[in-house]
Amino acid sequence: MSTRRPTFAKATVGRPVSATATVGRPVLVERAALVGLVTGGARRIDAEHSLEELAGLAEAAGARVVLRVLQERPKPDPATFLGSGKVDVLAQAASEADADLIVFDNELSPAQLRELNKRLDRKVVDRTQLILDIFARRARTREGKLQVELAQLKYLLPRLVGSSEALSRLGGGIGTRGPGETKLEADRRRIRVRMKTLQDEIDIVRRRRSQLRERRHKVDVPTVALVGYTNAGKTTLFNRLTKADAEASNALFVTLDPLVRRVDLPDRRELLLSDTVGFIDRLPHTLVAAFRATLEETADADLVLHVIDASNPERERHVAAVTRVLEEVGAIEVPRVEVYNKIDAISADERRRIQEADPAALLISAQSGAGIDDLLDSVASRLALDQERVTVELSLADPVGAERLAWLYRHATVYSHATMGDRATIEADVPRRLLPMIGMATPDARKAGARRG
Repeated sequence: MSTRRPTFAKATVGRPVSATATVGRPVLVERAALVGLVTGGARRIDAEHSLEELAGLAEAAGARVVLRVLQERPKPDPATFLGSGKVDVLAQAASEADADLIVFDNELSPAQLRELNKRLDRKVVDRTQLILDIFARRARTREGKLQVELAQLKYLLPRLVGSSEALSRLGGGIGTRGPGETKLEADRRRIRVRMKTLQDEIDIVRRRRSQLRERRHKVDVPTVALVGYTNAGKTTLFNRLTKADAEASNALFVTLDPLVRRVDLPDRRELLLSDTVGFIDRLPHTLVAAFRATLEETADADLVLHVIDASNPERERHVAAVTRVLEEVGAIEVPRVEVYNKIDAISADERRRIQEADPAALLISAQSGAGIDDLLDSVASRLALDQERVTVELSLADPVGAERLAWLYRHATVYSHATMGDRATIEADVPRRLLPMIGMATPDARKAGARRG
């Protein structure tokens, strides 16, 4: 067992009494102590980066970080996570820093959480609980609130105070029957009932979303989903492409509720762009499960734009975290383009290294607009939105011919329209992906047919 003492780093001294809330009323700012653990063969630098990210999460939740603790040991202590002696040292340090809240950069077991709350005599939360709290603060739509509440209840259920013995009733037989379920049993029953209600409501949302997606497919408008690590700049890019004004901020998890907007390209082509919740390393499984209805938008997209913060030194770890979540929600097979954002914050040499490592990657700045035209051209090409000039002959006496004529005017750029009797000859530029809709083979299919001939 390592004998190395834990590292303590105090933040700025001085206790803030309150901060101004969005409604103008003062709210208490909690003073947080952050605790991380370096175990086994893990690198200390990785633990330090993770603790830095935890500080950003704590600030996003409205806390002020006053103490950071990084402890090394072979593996977490099953009872207290840190070990009994280190918990006493932490309690003393937290008291000196006047911390109200202690946040652990790991998910604690129910037993560890109970023991730490008792030993530290302060509110103790873990990484999962902190992220859930941020999600609860940021959810705005009814769908988002339902999903967050379900995730919170899934987290809470096994952590209700008590043990399996407390759940048991008095023995059976005459004179040994108990008065009924205990308060703990009643609490758990109410939570399970509420979880079932929430899941039923989310299932309704999922069916509604599925119907909307089917409707979008019928009008043949492709969908592009933005994904990426939290704070990679997805919403800024979303606003740039859609000319929308969705809230964008350096804070973590600003976007929770999915947004879908139309993008009009200069030559009348269009697509639908969706902005999704930002991912994060060790995103709680309860959240992934609860937000599955939302994340299905990504799995059903025609193309995924993976937005990466090019200026972040941890970008490779962020890419791996996003890939894991895409696998979990069934979106890993969707065609994906890596989009390196914030290139105005890195050197020319770094931009060249990124391009050499991934020649297919796109380098942009959503803030300044640099590289946006190349991004749109790449998206159009990947979605087969590039157009082909075709000549179509239609019978106007045939209802099918009349429907095709109306379809061409909706989805293509018509250059000439000649009518002779009940026959019409249309010359138009049609998006390549839509050629099969008017009974014409795509260029690739025509080449394949020529080879077979």
